[in-house]
Amino acid sequence: MASSTVVAPLVMRIVASSIQIANRAGRIIRDVLAKGDLGIVEKDGKDDLQTEADRSAQRCIVASLEKLFPNVTIIGEEGACDTRVPEDWLVSDVNGEFLAGNACPDALKQVKESELVIWVDPLDGTSEYTQGFLERVTVLIGISVNDRAVGGVIHQPFFQSDSGTQGRTIWGVKGIGAGGFIPTRPPTDRFIVTTTRSHSNALVQSALDALSPDEVLRVGGAGYKVLQLLEGKAHAYVFASAGCKKWDTCAPEAVLEAQGGKLTDILGRHYSYGKEVSFPNACGVLGTASGISHEDILAKLPDSVKQAMNK
Repeated sequence: MASSTVVAPLVMRIVASSIQIANRAGRIIRDVLAKGDLGIVEKDGKDDLQTEADRSAQRCIVASLEKLFPNVTIIGEEGACDTRVPEDWLVSDVNGEFLAGNACPDALKQVKESELVIWVDPLDGTSEYTQGFLERVTVLIGISVNDRAVGGVIHQPFFQSDSGTQGRTIWGVKGIGAGGFIPTRPPTDRFIVTTTRSHSNALVQSALDALSPDEVLRVGGAGYKVLQLLEGKAHAYVFASAGCKKWDTCAPEAVLEAQGGKLTDILGRHYSYGKEVSFPNACGVLGTASGISHEDILAKLPDSVKQAMNK
């Protein structure tokens, strides 16, 4: 009797492939840094930089995903890119541990390629990368189905494990949960907020002041801020500004919400991640860790902030 091979549902295969692809992109990012020439160019001013690592990592990610899933829409931060890449940049394998250890949620089993968009930020935290804050650098691959973020991969190229190896990959799928890290609740005796390091303004500060946090962590990168929520280093991620884009938040939202947290705009609305949406997240970001009331923090934000964000 001939044996048959069970093919995992599309969303599960994309996540399993993205874990491996993000790992490869992380090695490219480390290699560029090791060479010493970051190839920095300004995209839209001195606070919006692009490096050779951004460009090369995106080429690796997009080329690999396009070869594996040719009919899925892929949107990358660096725009259209040359997908003629070195052979060793093409990743074709999947993460078997993820596929073997997780069952696809019923709601995602029949997803079609036309319903999917993959959002790619090949190097989230470019300013952190150029200034040496390497732990904050992440690779983000977010998966949306019918406009909603459902799965994501967050890779830290410069994470140092206890064994001395570099890099770790966190994944999350709504309806399954998240993996690749040890989830931790934030402290109960103080309130900690994480926010932007380099894009603050009066509106951002007004939102922070209204929450009266005991401590404010000012760091770069949406992926890293969400990791702080997942690992109990902060209770909330508050950014009352239009600086983020869809590729910054799709993967972080999916991973955070898979773990029981929540990520919306400053008005409490989830962003849409369909193929026709505009890229900017015009109404800011509010993220909360698992066990923290998103609604309570939302209610404390001043109406003046919400009205300014909703113009």
